[in-house]
Amino acid sequence: MTSDPIADMLNRISMALHARHKQVLIPSSKEKVAIARILKEEGFIQNYQVTRDQPQPKLRIVLKYDEERRPVITKLQRVSKPGRRIYVGRQDIPWVLSGLGIAILSTPRGIMTGHQARRLKVGGEVLCYVW
Repeated sequence: MTSDPIADMLNRISMALHARHKQVLIPSSKEKVAIARILKEEGFIQNYQVTRDQPQPKLRIVLKYDEERRPVITKLQRVSKPGRRIYVGRQDIPWVLSGLGIAILSTPRGIMTGHQARRLKVGGEVLCYVW
């Protein structure tokens, strides 16, 4: 078992993209499903689904590539870690690559992008950057 399941998820996606896999299987959790939902809404992945495997469900993520078979996701960077949590107020939410990437935050209103958090005027824990 890993001490940082979000970092494990990001690493599995990154390695699958590097190996040009079509999909990747990850042990599922509510937090990981919320991150996958954001990645789909923002156009970084094609689709995701939660399988009903026992004893633990799996999160299947279908990766997205452009016409020249280059991954849509260039980089996934974990920001807040179990040993060092990074929290920001609503006025300090970071811009990733001047708006080309996204910051994913865990807020009192749920997991959302930095843009949504700015619009709702809430801060929270910066989970990761995606570009």
